[in-house]
Amino acid sequence: MAFESPTRGPSIARNAFHLVLGQVTTTALAIFFSAALGRSLGARDFGLYFLISSFSTFAYVVVDWGMQYYVIREVARTPERAGEVLGTVLVLRTACSLLILLPAALMVLALGYDARTSWFSVAYLVVSLPFFLAQGFGLVFRGRDRMGLDSAISVVNKAAVLALALGALALGTGLTGVVASQMIAGIIAIAVSSWFYGRCALSPITFSAQTIRAMVAGSKALGFMMVAASVQPYLDAIVLSKLAPADAIGWYGAAKNIMGTLTAPAIIVAAAAFPQLARTSSEPAAFNVEVRTVLRPILWLGALAAVGSYLFSDDAIAVVYGQRHFAPAGVILRVFAPGFFLLFIDNLLGNALTAMGRMAALSLVKSASVVLSTGLELLLIPYFQRRVGNGGIGVVTAFMASEVVMFGGAALLMPRGAVGRPVIVDIARAIASAVITGLFFHLIPPVNLFIGVPLCVTVFVACTVALRLLRRADLEQLKALFRRGQPAEPETSRTASAWRAGRA
Repeated sequence: MAFESPTRGPSIARNAFHLVLGQVTTTALAIFFSAALGRSLGARDFGLYFLISSFSTFAYVVVDWGMQYYVIREVARTPERAGEVLGTVLVLRTACSLLILLPAALMVLALGYDARTSWFSVAYLVVSLPFFLAQGFGLVFRGRDRMGLDSAISVVNKAAVLALALGALALGTGLTGVVASQMIAGIIAIAVSSWFYGRCALSPITFSAQTIRAMVAGSKALGFMMVAASVQPYLDAIVLSKLAPADAIGWYGAAKNIMGTLTAPAIIVAAAAFPQLARTSSEPAAFNVEVRTVLRPILWLGALAAVGSYLFSDDAIAVVYGQRHFAPAGVILRVFAPGFFLLFIDNLLGNALTAMGRMAALSLVKSASVVLSTGLELLLIPYFQRRVGNGGIGVVTAFMASEVVMFGGAALLMPRGAVGRPVIVDIARAIASAVITGLFFHLIPPVNLFIGVPLCVTVFVACTVALRLLRRADLEQLKALFRRGQPAEPETSRTASAWRAGRA
């Protein structure tokens, strides 16, 4: 029996539920995977894994070049073309992935990396291809509003990687076995994706040269946007690897994984809000109301992430990776703590501007922030490596400075009144709540992570209620955000959905 076809007006609640469920599951699996790698490989090889995975992630963003936009849009508009669009994107992804292998290998050699790093970089690109193809199926499911199937593909892949990597580590195969497990897990994900596709009773998978031309032409603007959004982590990894020892890369990679986990709630809230932002983007007054409505919980989450990471960064690193080899990662995470607040805000403003169709201007702002961040890293990484033996602090310090540029640029691009006095007051309330919570913990005896985190949340909630950052009306509005029905997804909504998928 085929899966039931989606209705024309799916609710945000269903899609948001699948996003949340998929994100929580894959995040939990990713934490276990990262912890196993860190504890088994040590900081040096864990740093190498972080480096080659950063190279691969950016390479596949370039390969995709915004094609997600075309796939989701065309499948949503013309479901009967699902097979043709899917077959074409699979062929195009395979061909472009193979074509990029030689340039990627030459780039690694040109950067002066040793033979082991070079071979692992190329190998990781190859073994990542199967899951990249499986994600093509996921784009079709997104176009048919079946985000549950898209999430399931990611969960299957993460679970398979975790199980296979644990087996490889137990057998003593080290990083080689871990990398090989990526390919096997990707093949499993393709098999599951194909089974899902058949159960959905969509059109047969075919290939079209005409669709290739349309796909490439329709992906230009978003391609530039996605590359601009993804180039900074790539450059961070390269600059750090050139200016600091291998252990420092491992420490930074561990801190970065925790940072990604803490950022997930803001991405989910912004994703759930996007359809309504897109629908009101042509009505400035209504759009500004929507931005302010969603910004309040974003401020709440950002301030909590900031104070929580500042207070418990060392404990979190110790629990996940162990203090013996990764203690300096806690320092990196604590230094970045204030950056969470800006990062959360910038994520929402970026989504809002994408909903308005201002991707070109946003790309210029992002490019400026990347130039600033990279320039500062060239100065700060050697400074912190020399002074405290931890160049990763230089990376996150430069990144925080670049987020200031992103915030300023995005705020200027927003329509008049979207970021006004009420927003500034709410920002002040969020910062005050975080500062008061931090002072509270400095006045009480030290507590461990498992007692401290619930206590931190409780104190922070009390502060936000007292300062009127968190109100009952806000909870009702947020609940309504996930309950609203939505008509067929607007084109701008699909664009941002594709961009977010590429960044993930």
